[in-house]
Amino acid sequence: MEKVERLISIIMILLKKDVVSTKEFVQLFNVSKRTILRDMETLSLSNIPIYSVTGVRGGYGIMDEYKVDKRLLSSSDLENILTALGGLEQILISEEVEITIKKIEAMVSPLAPKSSIQLSFYDWEGRFEIRQTLKTCQEAILKRRVVSFDYIDKNGTATNRTVEPYQLHFSEMSWYLKGFCLQRMGSRTFKLSRIDHLDINEQTFSPRDDLLEQGQEASYQPELVAVKALISPGIKDQFIERFGRKSIENYSPEYLIATIYVPQNSTGFEFLASFGTNLTIVEPKTYVENFRNYLKKMMDNYS
Repeated sequence: MEKVERLISIIMILLKKDVVSTKEFVQLFNVSKRTILRDMETLSLSNIPIYSVTGVRGGYGIMDEYKVDKRLLSSSDLENILTALGGLEQILISEEVEITIKKIEAMVSPLAPKSSIQLSFYDWEGRFEIRQTLKTCQEAILKRRVVSFDYIDKNGTATNRTVEPYQLHFSEMSWYLKGFCLQRMGSRTFKLSRIDHLDINEQTFSPRDDLLEQGQEASYQPELVAVKALISPGIKDQFIERFGRKSIENYSPEYLIATIYVPQNSTGFEFLASFGTNLTIVEPKTYVENFRNYLKKMMDNYS
């Protein structure tokens, strides 16, 4: 067992038990007493509140302040926390989340029933590539350090930005950085996959009191249009998940009719086009015409 794995295991054991003797650790990890003593010193230097107990029943413990009071949480509560953290771990791919999960697992009885809920996310290759960008942003936010990077917006325009980072936001399948752009002198949101050459500067910043207000102004939402479309029963579930059951009505044996609200721009067109021949827009006529032009431009690429 590697040293790091052994140190994490020691923390997990101490979180679960009050006091553990050196002899128990020696037998468990098959190492020398001196190794365990060094491990305890390493944990103490890492600000883990380890304390020693002398006497016949002596050994090592971890300060109660470092533990979560299990009396405040039922087994069901802990399992729900683990379920949520398990989903977060798949999205974030964070060592911190992994360690937190191990801490919570140490508090759960091995006899407790397994969670009735399981979260799974498609293992996109790009999620691994964006991990370092996430870590850099997290570090800058915690240290209140300005970051600089090259950015390409959705129109393909390339700019260099200097930003006070405030928050990471996960939406749908993408990560975003919210912050104050020093070039635009306003609150902006940047998609992490559009960021390149990200660096943390020496310059620090103090949080701006008016950032929330500016953030609301910057979070512009495109105007949504009510669209009626004929859809095949095979994609009914996708519309229920996104728009709810009330959005769908019976129309004929072959089709349902859905009333949904989508933007009248490429984002809305791309979403509707993703259903292929399973969807036909019928109203409003102006949207039908704009969507037809969008599809024509797409076809022109293959003509």
